[in-house]
Formats: sequence, C-alpha cells, structure tokens
Amino acid sequence: MKKQDITDIKTLLQSPKKIVIVPHKNPDGDAIGSTLGLYLYLLKYHHEVRVIAPNDYPDFLKWMPSEATVLKYDTQTEASETLIQQAEIIFTLDFNALNRTGDMEPALAKSEAIKIMIDHHQQPDDYALYTYSDVSMSSTCEMVYHFIDMLADANKIDADIATCLYTGIMTDTGSFRFSSTTATTHKVIADLIDKGAENAEIHNAIYDTNSYNRLQLLGCTLSNLKVLPEYRTAYITLSQQELNNFDYKKGDTEGFVNYALSLQNIIFAAIFIEDQKQNIIKISLRSKGDFSVNEFSRAHFSGGGHTNAAGGKSDTDLNETIEKFISILPSYKKALNNE
Repeated sequence: MKKQDITDIKTLLQSPKKIVIVPHKNPDGDAIGSTLGLYLYLLKYHHEVRVIAPNDYPDFLKWMPSEATVLKYDTQTEASETLIQQAEIIFTLDFNALNRTGDMEPALAKSEAIKIMIDHHQQPDDYALYTYSDVSMSSTCEMVYHFIDMLADANKIDADIATCLYTGIMTDTGSFRFSSTTATTHKVIADLIDKGAENAEIHNAIYDTNSYNRLQLLGCTLSNLKVLPEYRTAYITLSQQELNNFDYKKGDTEGFVNYALSLQNIIFAAIFIEDQKQNIIKISLRSKGDFSVNEFSRAHFSGGGHTNAAGGKSDTDLNETIEKFISILPSYKKALNNE
C-alpha cells in the first residue's frame, strides 16, 4: 500500500467514524477472522463499527471473539441497509469485486462511503478509493496484521484480535502447509501467539468439532472419488440427495477437496456439489505447483481465486457439469503433465 494512502487513512481514522466492514458471501475463516480482527482494532478508536456478512457461515467459526455482533444481510436486511447508508467508511475484506457479496452488491455500490479494500485475490476491481491488494499474501488476516502495523499500531493487537487473525491465517494456509506460507507469515504467527492467540485451542475449535453426520458424509465423499491419471486429475461429486442423507449443514464439506489433491501423482482436484436451492453446482478447485485453477475457473466456470485454490459454479446439472469438466481437460493435458 502506498505511504500516502496509509497517511490518509490514519488521518481519516483519527476521529470517530461510522464504519461498516464486509466479508464475501459464504464467508470462511479468513473472511470472518479478518473482519472481526479489524472490527476489534477499530473499536479501540471509539468508531461506530459493525461487521455485516452477506449470509450465515459455519458453526465452527461462531466461537470467535465478538462473533455475536455480526449482522447477516440476508436475514437482517433492513438494519444492514440502514448501517450501509449511514456509513462514512466501508472496509471490504477478502474479496475484490462487489458481486462477491451477492444480494448486498446494490447497496454497497450505491453507498457514497469511502471504500477501503484489503484483499489477496487476483485481478481486483477498482471500486475502492484505497486498495491494499497483494496476491503474494497467505491470507487477508495476514494483510490486516500488516495494515495495523503500517498504521504504527501493532502494539494495539490484543489477545482477541490475535485470535481472530491467527484463525484466518491458519485456515487459509491449510494449517501453514500451502506454498503461500512464507517466512514472514511464520513471523506474524509467532507475534500473534506472543500477543495471546492460543494456537492449540484455535486449531481444536476449527478442526476437531466433527459431527457423526459430517464424518459419514466424508465417507460418502471418498466413495465418490474418481481419478483421471492421464490428466493427473481427481474429482469428487456430491448430489443434493447425498447431502440430505447425512443432514448436511453449512461448512460440512469444508476441506473435502483436499483429500482428492492428496492422492499420489495428482496435481489438480475438484469437488462438484449440487445445490438445488440455488439451482447451481458449486465447484471448488485445488492444484499443486504452477497450474492455475484461478485461470481455469475464470475461463470455464464463472469463478476465480488464487493460483492453487479457486471456486466456481455451473448452471447445468451435475452430470452435464462433470461431462463439461472432463471434456475440457484434454486442452490442459500438456500443462498438467509438465507440472
């Protein structure tokens, strides 16, 4: 971020403001961790600040400090729109295009508030007055840490802020195993632990809260795993009926695609999940090395993300979506086998 931008923002935040912080639709650990971490920081300067999420998120994120204060736009629309209309500043975190907020997009686009983007995804839109965009960063939570540090306020990161930021970095790096985890990331994590983040407790809260039904659904998922060795690709399907059979709850399929990617000699993995309510197939893509699932998803499945982790969707049924996916792979055979 430019030094002048930091100077401007620091001046902007010196007096109390009405502030809204927004994550993307279907927020994950990084989205909730970054918004709550920033929320708790801004409260220290007596701003009127609220986090408004486009919709609900998994229960395994609801233990986080101040999570109970988050408004959900889809069920608290009137209150949310009032806050957006009154806001002087709107921070958008962990996304870089307003359409990633779903039904919130019109209200955000219409707002005359100063918009500040903090995000690590590729190809950002230019809706924000101030943009902190860095695709090399492990997570938006790591960026919020650096943002606070650039404001010369690292000393204001307390145990609750540290807990939120640690959570997002941990989840977005796959517990620090993805290539985006740098030496700097580990230094940030070390400082967050020093400031009070209880790393073992956070890991247990996120990963060790499986229900019986979720483990049964995982068994079903693994039984649906298919391998295409000539493309070094594996994919998984889950139908709406299969989700219903195991009493699916939001977040239950989190991380399932990584099982496909863990197979020996596989560098490209996908999971296709039927969502009859939205009448779409939700797609999560993962890769190893330089094969860009961001470019693949943008080109074929109306999505995007990072080089090694992206999402997308399909408006055709599950079988047609799989047929399309398989039909595309020959065009990438050389890239997949040269990786």
